[in-house]
Amino acid sequence: MKAYLVGGAVRDALLGLPPGDRDWVVVGESPESMAGKGFKPVGSDFPVFLHPQTGEEYALARTERKTAPGYKGFVFHADSTVTLEQDLARRDFTVNAIARDEHGALIDPFNGQRDIEARLLRHVSPAFGEDPVRILRAARFMARFASLGFSIAPETLALMQSMVAAGEVNHLVPERVWQEIQSALQSQTPSAFLQTLRACGALNILLPEVNALYGVPQRVEFHPEIDAGIHTEMVCDMAARLAPGEALIGFAALLHDLGKALTDPLQWPKHIAHENLGIQAVEAVCERWKVPNDYRQLAVHACREHLNIHRLQELRPETVHDLIARIDAFRRPERIRQLRAELGAGDDAGLIPAVAAYAREHALYRAS
Repeated sequence: MKAYLVGGAVRDALLGLPPGDRDWVVVGESPESMAGKGFKPVGSDFPVFLHPQTGEEYALARTERKTAPGYKGFVFHADSTVTLEQDLARRDFTVNAIARDEHGALIDPFNGQRDIEARLLRHVSPAFGEDPVRILRAARFMARFASLGFSIAPETLALMQSMVAAGEVNHLVPERVWQEIQSALQSQTPSAFLQTLRACGALNILLPEVNALYGVPQRVEFHPEIDAGIHTEMVCDMAARLAPGEALIGFAALLHDLGKALTDPLQWPKHIAHENLGIQAVEAVCERWKVPNDYRQLAVHACREHLNIHRLQELRPETVHDLIARIDAFRRPERIRQLRAELGAGDDAGLIPAVAAYAREHALYRAS
């Protein structure tokens, strides 16, 4: 059996990043021969197997053909005649189309190592344009790798723009969109996710409420960046630094200021009552992409209460009490920390533990 390590494991090793999940491609085998070797079949769309000892995934080399719009409109072909290079040719980016054999030798037919050195995300072939999920993957990879100096190759960005213009993004299903949004918000630079989607035109289709923030002015004495879209990018990145890997907080950061695009332009750069105006927009995003309830609830709280959370230390005790009640922090004290992190605010002189302790004590008192 010829098995090759492929994809992200090879890429990350070349980048010097910690190893993650390992995926393998098998050449010259059939489903029957794999089962005969003790591999357990788990793939529903194409032949994927679990190794009998390691539990790692081994997939038969395959090709794919576009048959309908959207990311599910594909027919896959996998048998013992499919070569490793044919399998690598169907992958999205050259940096993900590198394989390593059992002796450590690299197989790199599309110059992925060159693009890793150049810090470029470049599509492998025109077949990239057949799968709209790859637009989301490009944006998510940028959220992960922008800090390493990566950018998208001009020809790849042009192809992404043509895919958006052709309506391919309109066929994405909510579950997959949410999966990619969530993953991007767990990354180091979520702003790069937004910038990439905006550059190819997909942001206005997937998150029009966020896209509408760009170009909306804010008061310079509070927001030197002025632009509300750039402000949202900055808040998302700060939330990622304060609460790394916590997409729940990142999502609240992403949506907290949606109301600024809905205020009266004649009153700009002031945004009177934007915290209330934005709630309906938050709900619309959550409904569109079937966002889990805990994410929805925190995002609504962040939108409505972010001004109060930001000046928590200035509020009167009774106002703090009412705020804790509104965000359900008597029952869930962790929400104080989550909402402060969403705003890019740290713990001011022990403020968060003090308020959280008050909420916990109140909850214990009521339960006694």
